[in-house]
Amino acid sequence: MFEDQTLVCEDCGKEFVFSAGEQEFYSQKGLVNTPKRCPECRKARRQKSRRKMYDAVCSQCGAQTKVPFKPSEGKEIFCKECFLKRQEA
Repeated sequence: MFEDQTLVCEDCGKEFVFSAGEQEFYSQKGLVNTPKRCPECRKARRQKSRRKMYDAVCSQCGAQTKVPFKPSEGKEIFCKECFLKRQEA
């Protein structure tokens, strides 16, 4: 039912194959659009869009943690566990 298609990446212009197996997977998941980027450009785009995380120390328990914002001096920072405990209270 599906046949391999050769597509052109909209980012780098390189040709890539959208295989019959990939097309079947897309169909099973209800995805109707063909990929616009080659696998390498898709991977690079995913990595680029990830948030930068900053090292911090939890103000409550002292644990090392990472936060998605640059910590400011004088502002409290909480690890995930302490943050959730504060939300419950």
